[in-house]
Amino acid sequence: MSAAIPPFDALLDAAFAEDLGEAGDVTSAATIPAGARLKAAMVAREPLALAGLPIAIAAFARLDPEATITAHARDGARLAAGAAMLTIEGDARALLAAERTALNIVQHLSGIATLTAAYADAIAGTGATLLDTRKTIPGLRALAKYAVRMGGGANHRMGLHDAILIKDNHVAVAGGVAQAVAAAKAASALPVQVEVDRLDQIAPALDAGADRLLLDNMPPPLLREAVGLVAGRVPTEASGGVTLQTIRAIAETGVTFISVGRLTQSAPAVDIGLDYAG
Repeated sequence: MSAAIPPFDALLDAAFAEDLGEAGDVTSAATIPAGARLKAAMVAREPLALAGLPIAIAAFARLDPEATITAHARDGARLAAGAAMLTIEGDARALLAAERTALNIVQHLSGIATLTAAYADAIAGTGATLLDTRKTIPGLRALAKYAVRMGGGANHRMGLHDAILIKDNHVAVAGGVAQAVAAAKAASALPVQVEVDRLDQIAPALDAGADRLLLDNMPPPLLREAVGLVAGRVPTEASGGVTLQTIRAIAETGVTFISVGRLTQSAPAVDIGLDYAG
């Protein structure tokens, strides 16, 4: 599990510009005396896998550089309901102005990590590796994929720029699986993965030099047959419509990887609160 969090300063710049505008937090300015102090704890209100805590810490510190912030957990930790992930003390106006930005980011990224952890747990012991996809909110891909790692998954390609993945539309335009793979192998030194959705596409893909096969929307019996035809010559990846209810059966077919778009596309935010402590 890679613990290095991607850069996030630009995200905080945009988030605070959006939330504070030109006038700042007018509610806190109107109701809280200047110089008032706040003690609070960021608390998990449901079981979760944590991701994004360093961003929350940076958000609070940006608006109150003098705040005392103590982390009680690290990204990747699995927390029980009621667990405190950080405690903070500082200028009340500043900390309340940062609260929603900090919570939004940690809730979203921890939601991805938590859903990923559920999928990873479901295939434990099968030997299959759980992967994410490019189905991410634009601009947040690096952080979403970081959250997948914090939940126990692994990352597929980061974008169109760093890996060749021939999909069905590429195949259609190129004139067939073999033609698409051969063209990609001739054009680039990158490994070539190709999507197949029928068994009769496997041999042409392998004969043309495919380095990995994406077995798209195949039910487990068909996946098992496909894995048998590949016979270990290249890694195989199952993809398409994978759910928590189906992923174990898919993993048990012998595929190398299982990619799940909903990890980053559909993960619900988890419930995290900033609880007043004085």
